[in-house]
Amino acid sequence: MHPSSGLNASVFSGQRHYSAVPSICLKRALLVSKMTRYELECQRYPELSMSKLEATLRKQCFDYDVLLQHHRLHKEFEHRVRTVLNDCGIETRTVNRSEYTQSNIDWADIIIPTGGDGTYLMAASQVAGNEKPVVGLNSDPSRSEGYLCLPVKYSTNIREAIDKLLKGEFEWMFRSRIRITLHGENLCVTPIKLHEHGLHPIYSDLEVKEEMSLSSTNVTSEVVPVLALNEVYVGESLSSRVSYFGLSFDNGAWTKVKSSGLCVSTGTGSTSWHLSINRITEQSVAEVMKLLGTPNQDPGHVKHVTDEFNQNLVFSCEDKRMSYTVRDLISAGVWPDPKGLEPRGFANKIEVKSRCFEGGIVVDGGVFFKFNEGTTATLEIHNCDALRTVKLIET
Repeated sequence: MHPSSGLNASVFSGQRHYSAVPSICLKRALLVSKMTRYELECQRYPELSMSKLEATLRKQCFDYDVLLQHHRLHKEFEHRVRTVLNDCGIETRTVNRSEYTQSNIDWADIIIPTGGDGTYLMAASQVAGNEKPVVGLNSDPSRSEGYLCLPVKYSTNIREAIDKLLKGEFEWMFRSRIRITLHGENLCVTPIKLHEHGLHPIYSDLEVKEEMSLSSTNVTSEVVPVLALNEVYVGESLSSRVSYFGLSFDNGAWTKVKSSGLCVSTGTGSTSWHLSINRITEQSVAEVMKLLGTPNQDPGHVKHVTDEFNQNLVFSCEDKRMSYTVRDLISAGVWPDPKGLEPRGFANKIEVKSRCFEGGIVVDGGVFFKFNEGTTATLEIHNCDALRTVKLIET
């Protein structure tokens, strides 16, 4: 943020709290472009002509016409956003994933992902600190919920959204993010971007050699260079293999765990994978009520109980706690005693010590870090890492 942004701030516990009417110095906007499926396929087959690419994709059972239609729809939306910003006197740059560099981030007053939640998560992960706002616009509401973006109505009223930002008709929102610190020897904190790989990088000898050359051989503690807005997954790279690790919550006793992996979620992510893992169905509720001897089950009552349970899984995006879920818990035993571990709960600090053969840490489903045996990861939420975004005021 520039000093001329007009913000009246006071610092408390590392985070700024604003009491004045919010405002943004909107001189330069960085548009982060969604990588469409069409563009992804073009990258996969760079040697093919357009006609041969079309034939190849049709053979792979793609609806080529729909693929191209949605690509053009996104590009047209991106053009409209850029036009509106330029008409308001705001300088713009448009970058794709590979061009989304720190120098471009530093150049901008605001980051505007144009796509869906995937594009937003990718853009947010590389914005350090809580000063630079990230405001998403959903380019295709018919196919993407865009939970992290501005409400759907602004996808067809871009000018109204920009006017509200310029006039200060919004409230600041700070979404908590998870910081990951790795401890151990021969640490490797170079991110592997999963969207750039057809196969998981763990199976590529070339990729492993490249990443090992970037390891920190003389460092025993290092912070991972991206922040998790939704969730962090820890476990074996091969999903059919049992994940084996030690767990400690809030500096408590260590627990041996065998499972299908660990998912640690923020409040923002509580509506995403966290909810999918933990939600229950009406069928399960009905069966439990039957076992409890509840007579004459009312379908409406079953639905009410189901909905209330699932809604209680969601918590505030500004909550400083993390919610953890041990997926498919096989066994748990505390060293040395007692036994037992709740498979789901909240914590302010989570430590994970890898006993994995080919372990990995995945941030927001898009960035992979190796996490093999002997390495410990500390997960925490800090005020200064919160993601600044906005809630537009409806009039």
